[in-house]
Parts: sequence; structure tokens; C-alpha cells
Amino acid sequence: MSSLLREEMQRVLFRPAKHRLVEFIEIEEPTPGRHFLCVSGKLLLFFFSPSLLQMKIMVPHCIPCPIKCKWTSVLTVGQKKVVQLSIVHCQISQSTRKSGSKKLQTKRSSIQDCYKRTEIWPLQDLTLVDGRDPDVDDSCFLLHFDEVRTVTAVTCSAKYTMVRALVALCDRYCERPLNLQNFDFPYIKPSTYYSNRGDCVVLSQICFYACNLVCLSMCPVPLDA
Repeated sequence: MSSLLREEMQRVLFRPAKHRLVEFIEIEEPTPGRHFLCVSGKLLLFFFSPSLLQMKIMVPHCIPCPIKCKWTSVLTVGQKKVVQLSIVHCQISQSTRKSGSKKLQTKRSSIQDCYKRTEIWPLQDLTLVDGRDPDVDDSCFLLHFDEVRTVTAVTCSAKYTMVRALVALCDRYCERPLNLQNFDFPYIKPSTYYSNRGDCVVLSQICFYACNLVCLSMCPVPLDA
């Protein structure tokens, strides 16, 4: 279900804005309808002069370069990933249309989801994520921008899923660690042993332990005379 929802939001909302939906979770809001906290990225190309170090123009990656050949010798092309957090509101809309001839007209109604981004923040403006209390199964957390935005996920696991995505994106695109407070950190940042060696090593360890259990179960138990 989540994969279908991701594809629909990507097709209807983010793709027209040249964004790619990276991660999303469902959240609770006081207004009617479904709400989601989404993280999306957009790749930008910029052209600058190495001698002047001044940006000439910034365009989305899908738009052909407007610079003519006379500029190619003095401009250098770079790229930058812009990551945004947004609150997406989903409402059910019903539309009615007429079909048939002029004499015999019938009305057909179609029900579809309508998505709208109501709040948007750049990831680089996120200074702190506060989990409030790591010892309690609390799905609420605080996003610190210029103002503090309270977010309540539908589950505590969804809360940690979003925080893990934000930590990875900050490390990659903002080139700084994301400040975290009041979280159970083993659920966010795995130990160095597992993170460096990957899932294959973890799976091999599980198989090794399983083989040991099988061998132990086949060993004869000595009986006292």
C-alpha cells in the first residue's frame, strides 16, 4: 500500500515540480483528511565562471542549457541537490462530468485524492530534531527551523524511519551532521561493525549461529551410569 501511495504522490505532486520523493510518513494533524511528512530532492545545474566565481544562471536539470557555444570556454557546469521537507495534505475530491449526446446526457462522478503541499522547509534550515523522551513509546517529535514544528507520526517506528532518512540526507547533501536530542540512538545509527560490513556479513553471522545450534542439537548427551 505504501509503495502505491509513494508512486501516486510522485506522479501527481512531486514529478510536475521536478522533485523526487525520497521518504514519507503519515502524520496526525487536526484538520480533516490524511497528512504526510515528505522529504524530496531536486537536482539543479548551475553555470559559473571559474575566473570570476560568479553564478550566471541556475536551471533544473531537465531544461536544455540556454548558454550558446560562445560561453562554453568561460563557464563551468556544476550541480547541487536541493532537499526539502514538506507537509502534504490529502483530501478526497469529487468531480462531475457530462457525457452522451445533447438529448441524452448523463452525469458521471469520479472520486480521486487531491494532494497539496501546505508547508515547505529547506533541509539546510533544520537545526535540531527533538524526540522528546527516548524512554517512552512516543510518536511525537519536534523539528527546529526558525520556528519549532511539532510532528506526530502514526507510529513510533515511522518516527524513527523519518529521522534515519534525515540523518543520511544531512550527511550527504548538507555536509554536516544533524543534531539529534532525546532519541534511542541505536535505532538511528547502527554500530560501526554492522554499518561498515553490510547485510551480507550480518546474514553470514546468523547462518553461522544457526549451524552451531544444529551441531549442538546433534551431539549425544552423556548419560550418568
